[in-house]
Amino acid sequence: MEQRKLGTLGVTVSALGLGCMGMSEFYGTADDQESIATIHRALDSGITFFDTSDMYGPFRNEELVGKALKGKRDSVVLATKFGIVRTKDRAVRSVNGRPEYVKQACDASLKRLGVDFIDLYYQHRVDPNVPIEETIGAMADLVRVGKVRYLGMSEAGAKTIRRAHRVHPITALQTEYSLWTRDPEEEILPTVRELGIGYVAYSPLGRGFLTGRFKRTEDFPANDFRRTSPRFLGENFGKNLELVSHIESLAKSKGATAGQIALAWVLAQGNDIVPIPGTTQRNHLDENIGALQIAFTRNELDDINKVIPKNAASGPRYPESAMKMLSI
Repeated sequence: MEQRKLGTLGVTVSALGLGCMGMSEFYGTADDQESIATIHRALDSGITFFDTSDMYGPFRNEELVGKALKGKRDSVVLATKFGIVRTKDRAVRSVNGRPEYVKQACDASLKRLGVDFIDLYYQHRVDPNVPIEETIGAMADLVRVGKVRYLGMSEAGAKTIRRAHRVHPITALQTEYSLWTRDPEEEILPTVRELGIGYVAYSPLGRGFLTGRFKRTEDFPANDFRRTSPRFLGENFGKNLELVSHIESLAKSKGATAGQIALAWVLAQGNDIVPIPGTTQRNHLDENIGALQIAFTRNELDDINKVIPKNAASGPRYPESAMKMLSI
């Protein structure tokens, strides 16, 4: 397995990580047995970077990941997040970046994961009501006492990243990045590269859409959140299918799957980028790992940019309420 450096502070991870969110929620019915088998297959394949959050489930995903990684702690880089608070009504969410909450959330995550420390601890979303210096200051305290090794941020704006980095070095910034979500290229990627911060790309397969497996909204399970996500609704769905057709054509010419092409494209955008495609099944994991064997010529990358340029996707990537939580 190819290795990549995540930032400049000494963190090295597998070039491909595993996003574990869908194992507990959002993408249909959970199957813990297959999810654990998928995590074990990832370990056997050389994947060392695993991503979860306290809000996935909520809470259940950390417990699942902790169970699956028991006895393997020394061979993995374990990342989790705090900051998005959910009530009993799972649709209701808020953001909390208060220092006292940071420490409470960390202790709870450590317990659920069954570990003594978290390798990479992300602020999941920036709290607009709490100065970032206070939140990062509390996270830095966790590093000083040994509960956390490195700090990360997710979906933060460039100015906020700079302010945070002045308080304590940020090891990784995580945002959505794929052929149909290229916003980070404008400001975020240049900022983290200037500061020596690693970049983690979530949803590099466009929440599964870029694999070509879905041809209509009804293809998603009844309890799948994509049924309410703007890019998967109405006219947007049909327009975005046209993007997938271009990926499928290139995949055919290279003897690959559409998903492998989409993932290989993200990998090709820089050795400082680590995608964390999520999957709940071993066969899809194996397919994703196959993307590491795909190389593009400069002409092929130029052709991809022509047929799928920036801002080619139809519709925002989240509903309006969630979009307000981004790039603060």
